[in-house]
Amino acid sequence: MSAPFPWSVETVESRLEDALQQASGDPAAAAVFTRLLEHRARIQAGAAANADSPLAGALLSVKALFDVTGITTTSATKVLRDDPPAHADAPAIARLDAAGGVFVGLTNMSEFAYSGLGLNPHHGTPQNPAYPGCTPGGSTSGGAVSVALGLCDMAIGSDTGGSLRIPAAFTGTIGFKPTQASVPLTGGKPLSDSLDSFGPIARSVAACELVWQVMAGLPAMASLPGPARLVVPENFGFDEIDPQVAAGFSALVRHLRASGYEVIEKHLASLDLYSHVPPWHMTSVESRAHYEQHFQASPDRFDPRVHARMARADEITAVEYRQTLNRRADFIAAFREELGEDMLLLPTTPILPPEVSALADDATFNRLNLLALRNPSLANVADACSIALPYQYEGLLLSVMLTAAGGRDSALLACAKTIEEVLGAL
Repeated sequence: MSAPFPWSVETVESRLEDALQQASGDPAAAAVFTRLLEHRARIQAGAAANADSPLAGALLSVKALFDVTGITTTSATKVLRDDPPAHADAPAIARLDAAGGVFVGLTNMSEFAYSGLGLNPHHGTPQNPAYPGCTPGGSTSGGAVSVALGLCDMAIGSDTGGSLRIPAAFTGTIGFKPTQASVPLTGGKPLSDSLDSFGPIARSVAACELVWQVMAGLPAMASLPGPARLVVPENFGFDEIDPQVAAGFSALVRHLRASGYEVIEKHLASLDLYSHVPPWHMTSVESRAHYEQHFQASPDRFDPRVHARMARADEITAVEYRQTLNRRADFIAAFREELGEDMLLLPTTPILPPEVSALADDATFNRLNLLALRNPSLANVADACSIALPYQYEGLLLSVMLTAAGGRDSALLACAKTIEEVLGAL
């Protein structure tokens, strides 16, 4: 790939040692990692020059739900701590290793990846360097902060309802949720078989593209920047929006139009179908299917809020769950046909990062968690691809989200590159 990257095989060993020192000694990095991988990372750094890949020498963090050889995959829980260690890397992680990636450590996350705000009562909550005192977003909380602090070049995470894009939005980084089928889910602890996707957080679209291509087993090839018609839906995404987010998004739309982009406002009939596909039916039922033994035997070892969300599976019948999956299939087909080659343009989240102290109350947590998840969850239910891009408006860090129909990942990334270039001039 032609894009320059801030890593190299010549500097990887010194950069790794700096990152390990900061990760273990800097109070700002507290709770970012559940475990550092010093021994393996040093071996990888020494061998990076042997990899024939533009990724060689890059420092990566890995979300604690991925299998890494010889380590128990905990998903940042208590209930999985006594499981046997993984006998092999997850396939997507093995591909990154073969490409010369260097794994600094396993990152903290919302337990079982079941929250959009990033709190974890077992390992603590990573501090948000962009919004001090506020949540970093979840569930890939530690991953986003590892990139925002400069500890790693990229973070490898998951996205079930925005878990790459929300923490990217809250920390000023870029989060890319690929089409689900493009990256193998084997070797990653699931939350929802229907909605989970694996992808990266980075500081540039080009870096996200490279990591996705490696994880997907595709040739490392830079897409040429390209525009697309952008659609702002009139019937989704703007209820209960913070005034600063609304003002920043309006300014962004004006700026894009002035820069030559075609941005239209349109009622999308397919999004009316979306309101009849509750994502929690899939996350609650499917997570219970995987962790039912722990759910029943060890409720006291769960994050109480996660246990409560899993318990909602008891509120629906098997018939209702199947009906939800059927309605989802209809929605996916309608969304793809209606959107075509256009791309949705939305605020990544309608809210600014909440203060951690405000989330002590369950009612407040639940309300803000649902708001944070609302806009990005659309892409998961639609089996689409989606990317969150940071921008500044009147000194405030905000984020805009592009979403394309499933399978159009390269086109989405190409468009995101052009928008990335003009955001700095806002």
